[in-house]
Amino acid sequence: MDRTITRTGTYTPFLIHAALARAPWRLLLLPVALLAMLGYALKLFTRARLKEINQSLLLGAEISRADLEPVTASFADRVMRLNTLPGALRQIEEDRAAGRRLVLATASYRLYVEAIAARLRFDDVIATNSILGLDARVTAKIDGENCYGPAKLRMIEDWFQRQGIDRSKAHVRFYSDHVSDAPVMEWADEAFATTPSPKMRALAVQRGWPVLDWTA
Repeated sequence: MDRTITRTGTYTPFLIHAALARAPWRLLLLPVALLAMLGYALKLFTRARLKEINQSLLLGAEISRADLEPVTASFADRVMRLNTLPGALRQIEEDRAAGRRLVLATASYRLYVEAIAARLRFDDVIATNSILGLDARVTAKIDGENCYGPAKLRMIEDWFQRQGIDRSKAHVRFYSDHVSDAPVMEWADEAFATTPSPKMRALAVQRGWPVLDWTA
């Protein structure tokens, strides 16, 4: 989703949006979040752990679904209004008109992605999940894997199995801007590099994947 459908990333903007809406004092913790990003850059912990730390800082260790819903709704509206790529929206509509099942597979958190996916009228979402605590409260802990890199392919394959879809009888198109999605690109029947990063563009040229510009 991030930089494939949207112009920019969504996770940090969502956390800032949530902090502003629920507890503006949490923005004072942004320097700590920046230090956490430095720790990740230094490989002191994983990308998944970085997500958990930043969510704890800016959203809180846990939040009820009722409190979360208006925040995710207003953020999804903002994304649709200000942060989508025109070419991506056109392709989504073309694929829907062609009768294709639309599945959004993203490393971003389900806790806010589902609201965006609903506005884009996706059929299904595969995303990073949160562990639910008491009273189904959403925690900052990731449930299972961070849906990124090889883990994204594992989660897609698991989704196929749970849906009862025979992979040999399905034709899969996959769109991505980032080289981390190479495992899924290789697995798909058709792969498209969309407004790609330099590394993804180079890989697309090497693999013969079509390169699409979705900025206009």
